[in-house]
Parts: sequence; C-alpha cells; structure tokens
Amino acid sequence: MADTAAVLVALSEPARSSELEVELSESGNYISLQLLEWIMVPDGLPAGMDGAFVFIDWLLPDMSGLELCRRLRETAPGRRCHITLALDSPDPDLRRRALAAGADDYLTGPLTAAAIVSRLGRNALPARPPGGSRQLVRGDLVIDLAAFQARYQERPLPLRPNELRLLAHFLGNPDQVFSRASLIQHLGKDGEAIDERTVDVWIGRLRRGLKAQGVADPLRTVRSLGYVLDSLPH
Repeated sequence: MADTAAVLVALSEPARSSELEVELSESGNYISLQLLEWIMVPDGLPAGMDGAFVFIDWLLPDMSGLELCRRLRETAPGRRCHITLALDSPDPDLRRRALAAGADDYLTGPLTAAAIVSRLGRNALPARPPGGSRQLVRGDLVIDLAAFQARYQERPLPLRPNELRLLAHFLGNPDQVFSRASLIQHLGKDGEAIDERTVDVWIGRLRRGLKAQGVADPLRTVRSLGYVLDSLPH
C-alpha cells in the first residue's frame, strides 16, 4: 500500500472537512486528513501529524489564517510542518504577507481536494540518486531521503520541509547554477504566478536555518543568474 500523507486543514467553513475527506478517499489517494483548529496549537498537533502538510484558508472563523500560521511557527511541531496558505486573490501583497507569516507556500483559493493532491505531488523529495543511495552527503552535512531529515555532525537540523527540499536539490546537483525560475519549477510551482523574489525568501530562510545550527553557508549567489552549491575541495 502507498504511504499515507498526513494533512491538516484549517477552513473558513470547518464543516467542509468531511466533504474534503470523502473526495480525497474517492480519488484513491492515501491521505490522512484532520481538521486543525487554533485551540489545538498550544497543546501540540494531533498524534501522527508531526511534520504534516498544513493547508490554511485566508479567513477562519476565530482568527485570520495569517495569525494561525504565525502561532503554528511558534511551536516545535509547527516549525516542522509544510504550511500552505490559501489566498483570497493573487495579489502580490498577500503573497508577501503569507511568506512573512511563515508560510512555505501559497495558492489562490479555495481549498479543494484537487488542489491538495496537486500540492502534495509537487512537494516530493528528489528521486533516489544513482547507485540506489538514500543519502546525500557534503562533508558533515547529510540528508537522509528516506527519513526526510538533514543532519550536521550527527545532529538533526530543524529545517522546514521547503528548506529541506531545496537543500536536497542542491546537494543532489552540486556545481550547477540554478536560476530562480528553475528552482520554482523544481518545487512544482511553475504553473503558478510566483514572483521570482519569493525564491530569495526561500534561500534566505535556508541560509538562516543552517547558520543557526553552526553550518557554514554552502550556497553561493551568482549575480544575475541564481544560486549554486560548490563541491568541497578534495
């Protein structure tokens, strides 16, 4: 049986969660879906939902989606989740506010079963490298693809899912310059109207996350072209 994807949804109309669950089940996707309410956040996420994909409507019954996103990011389990905010419109200012609140991603609402399935499919880790290895290694920095975890000097790195996918992409393809457009495409967002400056936000978060754990910045900015991860000298 296929692996089950853990999904939490915070909806403007909470009663729609049952409808979404039925639609996802009928589509043949192995998705464990639960409704997320703000009152759960201080006590931690439901069992089995650590590191889940979280989809949040822009407006919720008790607060804004932005505020729920901020509160999630203040908790340890919430920092390990991949959060997508459903915007009311494709307004660039809404995108900026979503990223500033801690969202990894955004889409223009409403949240539907099709949108959830599409987004889950776009956020897979890179394929297994040649030779069948399930690890990507650069010195003391290791990504275990099977465990979906990065480690530095044997210590787990608390990276967000989006950051981990970017780092895995660079580690799996060293010495190649990737444009902002190509990174958007890699993360499965090339069919959406995403400002290329959003990539700079993703890269900035990755760099800060690594620095906070004592990891030297492995990325190099190539002016006017994009970003590259250089191989370590032999």
